[in-house]
Amino acid sequence: MNVDLILSADWHIRESTPECRTDDFWKAQWKKVAFISQLQDDYNCPVVHAGDLFHHWKPSPHLLSSAMTALPAKFYTIYGQHDLPQHNWEHRHKSGIYTLEQAGALTVLDETHWGHKPAPAGILDAGHRVDEKILVWHHMVWKGKRLWPGQTDPSARAILKKYPEYDLILTGDNHRPFTEEYEGRLLVNPGSLMRQSADQQDHRPRVYLYDAETNTAWPEYIPIEKDAVSRLHLETRMERSDRIEAFISKLGGEWEIGLSFEANLERFFQSNDVLDSTKKIVYEALDQ
Repeated sequence: MNVDLILSADWHIRESTPECRTDDFWKAQWKKVAFISQLQDDYNCPVVHAGDLFHHWKPSPHLLSSAMTALPAKFYTIYGQHDLPQHNWEHRHKSGIYTLEQAGALTVLDETHWGHKPAPAGILDAGHRVDEKILVWHHMVWKGKRLWPGQTDPSARAILKKYPEYDLILTGDNHRPFTEEYEGRLLVNPGSLMRQSADQQDHRPRVYLYDAETNTAWPEYIPIEKDAVSRLHLETRMERSDRIEAFISKLGGEWEIGLSFEANLERFFQSNDVLDSTKKIVYEALDQ
């Protein structure tokens, strides 16, 4: 078995504990990072990450120093929207990703970030180009069924058809893992590293191991504590408020109530015609 790359995305490393978690979340997230670092040692290949390394663009000094210590040695990433102040590319120099790049703790790939048009990643390892036909992109794609009413994001199959110049497309943003093949080409969406909302109770975190010669990838599942995610806080909340219960019923099961406010806000923006200037004001308010 030949492994040229370890593919991952959406780690959302954070210092706070998600409301749904019942365990030591801080310890759990670094344990998963350590598992990936061990995989890198086993296969001696780069880890390629498709954005949203941090849950918030402004990690604390404690979180930054922990990341510097724990990240795999050959780590390539891009900017997701959570990594950018007010989701604004022009402010990337203020972010934690930029600090880690300046410290030499990771390598930022060019021209493939959230909000950017596709461009080849050109993954490099010790001066050797693994595959010049790789696209690493933080862009919402889906497979099977649209994730919410009015979603306009393209399907994985549509992306593969639109960009035939890439043998491998690695995407982030959708926290649900899947792969899609079309005419011998491959799209991999690894999903999130951590279960941070109640709707992910049954999610199995994973990375994908990639063989460039055969252009194939397969999942390597990351150990988890199955009972570390609870829906109790949601049940309690609904019991306290008839209005929330009525709201959930009206949605008809199409929306995921475990998502964060910001995640649902992004869904609203995508499903409605919202001016960019309005989005900017909202994002700036969220950062306060």
